[in-house]
Amino acid sequence: MSAEFPTLFSSLEVDGVHLSNRIIMGSMHTGLEGHPFSLKKLGEFYRHRARGGVGLIVTGGFAPNMRGWLVPFSGKLSNAWEVRLHRQVTDAVHEFPTKILCQLLHAGRYAYHPWSKAPSAIASPISRFSPSAMTHKEVRRCIDDFVRSACLAKQAGYDGVEVMGSEGYLIHQFFSDRTNQRNDEYGRDQKGRMKFALEIVEKIREKVQSPFLIMFRLPMIDLLPTGSTFDQVLELGQNLQQSGVSIINSGIGWHESRVPTIASMVPHGAFAWVTEKFAKQLQVPLVASNRINSPEVAENILLSGQADFVSMARPFLADAQWVEKVRNGKRSSINICIACNQACLDHIFEGKKASCLVNPQACHETDRVIRPTWKPKKLLVVGAGPAGMAFAYYAAKKGHHVHLWEKEAAAGGQFTLAAKIPGKEEFQKTISFYLQEYSRLNVQMKLGKTFDFHSFDGESFDEIVFASGVRPRVPRIDGMDHPKVIFYDKLLTLPDSHHGSYAIVGAGGIGFDVAEFLSHRSLGATPVEDYCKQWNIDQSLTHAGGLSSHHQHPSVSKKIFVLQRKASKPGKDLSKTTGWIRRKILSDRGVEFLTGVSYDSIDDRGIHIRQGEKKITLEVDRVVICAGQESVQPELPPLTIPTHWIGGCRQARELDAKSAILDAFSLAAKI
Repeated sequence: MSAEFPTLFSSLEVDGVHLSNRIIMGSMHTGLEGHPFSLKKLGEFYRHRARGGVGLIVTGGFAPNMRGWLVPFSGKLSNAWEVRLHRQVTDAVHEFPTKILCQLLHAGRYAYHPWSKAPSAIASPISRFSPSAMTHKEVRRCIDDFVRSACLAKQAGYDGVEVMGSEGYLIHQFFSDRTNQRNDEYGRDQKGRMKFALEIVEKIREKVQSPFLIMFRLPMIDLLPTGSTFDQVLELGQNLQQSGVSIINSGIGWHESRVPTIASMVPHGAFAWVTEKFAKQLQVPLVASNRINSPEVAENILLSGQADFVSMARPFLADAQWVEKVRNGKRSSINICIACNQACLDHIFEGKKASCLVNPQACHETDRVIRPTWKPKKLLVVGAGPAGMAFAYYAAKKGHHVHLWEKEAAAGGQFTLAAKIPGKEEFQKTISFYLQEYSRLNVQMKLGKTFDFHSFDGESFDEIVFASGVRPRVPRIDGMDHPKVIFYDKLLTLPDSHHGSYAIVGAGGIGFDVAEFLSHRSLGATPVEDYCKQWNIDQSLTHAGGLSSHHQHPSVSKKIFVLQRKASKPGKDLSKTTGWIRRKILSDRGVEFLTGVSYDSIDDRGIHIRQGEKKITLEVDRVVICAGQESVQPELPPLTIPTHWIGGCRQARELDAKSAILDAFSLAAKI
């Protein structure tokens, strides 16, 4: 047990299953659940986390039948021959004291295939396929399929199952009157809508006795205007207790809800207060979830009685050894999840295998490997932005002697700027992680050190890696030398940037970042209160769905314009899972977007633009240039040693930190 986090590392026995600590690695889609031959890779993914000391793992969703697939040929556990394949997962985890549950998930109307079934034939706004309504016979058969899957999970060596009853999937669809308009015993009223979930749990418990965990993901807050009430959900929870559940997990929101629940702008432990309200009314152990990634937040949730367990998913993508590092007092060595969604959720929505921006090895444990070198080299890395810092870290882990030069007084590059954006402060923790590891790996870092080939002694190094990054691109607009003009990298370092009016040239990711930076205002006394007010979340839970009808948005006294050459929707190329959030935030704050514009000039009045045939003068105090980036590539004579280019200095077009860090990892793995 950790003396610093005694509650977090206290053990608990539930239904005859011993859990060594209160930390759960929550369910997440990895893209490894579907193909039979990928289950070995999935087992290796979980084995790394089990070796790291997590108490309980919940797999990504496995369907109880083919119609329950999320997409064709996604994860399924419905046949006896699949048991042997799943043994690859459970055997890998059980090399360690960690326990593992198989999540049983039926997509219902959220399925991305034409065979979808749902309680009623009501289409989902997030799937192009309309479901057909299940017949009474199909409902009964589906319940039996859930029970069969649970029995197969037991045979496969799982310590239990998590029944996915929230986030808008099939069981949740039965429970909600917005998706269940049936007139038979599985509809009509609250009792009927609960029946599907209760029979699944009752029959699983009847077939599979303890020791075997049944965790149910309870839809605690819908975050939809016409969602369930607190009393309705509480009644379901109380009935589940009687039906044989071991643990109740917190389900937050539907996938179609227009409230962010796990993105970077959501504060830590933002929904622990929801779990707390149910903890006061239910007797079985409860799990708090969503945006818990630090041991301090986790310990406080447990110590205050808000929950009995904490669930973290993406933090274990970022660092498989999270638990071990906390237990051993090495919190500063944790590679923190920055909640960017770029390599995890975005990949899943694009049909790719999940990974992690700050840890490219996540979900690639068998094919992205850093093996110790037999011939250590002396390497020079020029530039300490994300690419340079990542390369130095991985190359040093491999056993090379790494020297890292950075011309600025601080490391971090574009990550240092990103960390200044409200909601992205944790980007600074990635920089801190690398700096901490450099001490352990003996990376020799020099700040304020400019590379000068005239005085460079190439014989001192075996190879050189340029990670000199990017600089803002200068657009061709008359008046670019006017005092009103400022580039985004300078703006973000000024203390008085919140005063005046602004025109932002460029509506890409950086343009959105700058608009958020300039328009940010606090509404509440704490980050959670601020977040709840901004997104109209009713913390009293007196409104159905947990949303208040009273809209509260921060007033912006200054005028902010975001300008885009393309006529398409602003931010069209932003992240699929966070782009809509960022557009809504700026819209709520009164930021005005102008698309299809051309730029004439900048003068004392402001910026003069054209929108079609219309001439417009925006009388602003400052014109912020966010018109893309270009590579910083020092001109070099032929060098006598091998030279490499990574990150933005290799290719600035469509650069992001995910590709820069993966670029760095790939070179380090083979150098």
